[in-house]
Amino acid sequence: MRLLLAIMLILSSFYPASASGLAANQPFIIINKGINKLAFIQNGKIEAVYPVATGVTSTLTPEGLFTVKVKAKNPYYRKKSIPGGATNNPLGTRWIGLDAYRTDGRTYGIHGTNNPQSIGKYVTQGCVRMYNRDVETLFEKVPINTKVLIIRSNESFYAIAKRYGAL
Repeated sequence: MRLLLAIMLILSSFYPASASGLAANQPFIIINKGINKLAFIQNGKIEAVYPVATGVTSTLTPEGLFTVKVKAKNPYYRKKSIPGGATNNPLGTRWIGLDAYRTDGRTYGIHGTNNPQSIGKYVTQGCVRMYNRDVETLFEKVPINTKVLIIRSNESFYAIAKRYGAL
């Protein structure tokens, strides 16, 4: 019995003690739809908090723990055939695509905008919008497979990150 306990203790040191399986040194993003803000967490600390826009209704922007699957500079807007880099492209200058609802990272994402007045509001059809300068900064720091938590909460980013093992 003691041997089994010793083995379990040794093995447990290889895995983080969080429900999500995150390690505190991995990048992590939290989007709180309740306050329309995004927190970027890296190396066990909250590095930045950015204002965002989310779904026009509470159900349009999906909630849950997702993974970054696609990244694109000057993304093409398929819905209206608008080329990347065009001033009328609503996706702005960067796309960080998520696997929400079993999509491949091309349907739901974090992206820039050609309408900066929309940031901080509930106006999107499901994506998370950021100012172009903010999403460009985030884009450079977020690798593929980064975990993204989208939530509606009254808790602080610190409390949420702590609960998910990111701090």
